[in-house]
Amino acid sequence: MKSLEERVAAIEGRNKRVELDKKWETSWTRRITIALLTYAVIVMYLFVINNDKPFINGAVPATGFILSTLVLKRIRDFWQSKQ
Repeated sequence: MKSLEERVAAIEGRNKRVELDKKWETSWTRRITIALLTYAVIVMYLFVINNDKPFINGAVPATGFILSTLVLKRIRDFWQSKQ
């Protein structure tokens, strides 16, 4: 059986990992990376299907993703205030 110190250290280590995961989920680095990857994949797809304006049309889903992350935070905050 683990000692109390080992159990506390394990809990503190887990808490640090959870806090870091939360920071990553809300970070602009993550948002921008996902938006850029989305843009790149959509532009490639639009080239494959011979779209007339792949660079402009590829910006639509990437921009939508960024806007949704901004709006969803406010919706979550509202929801949490009601709980």
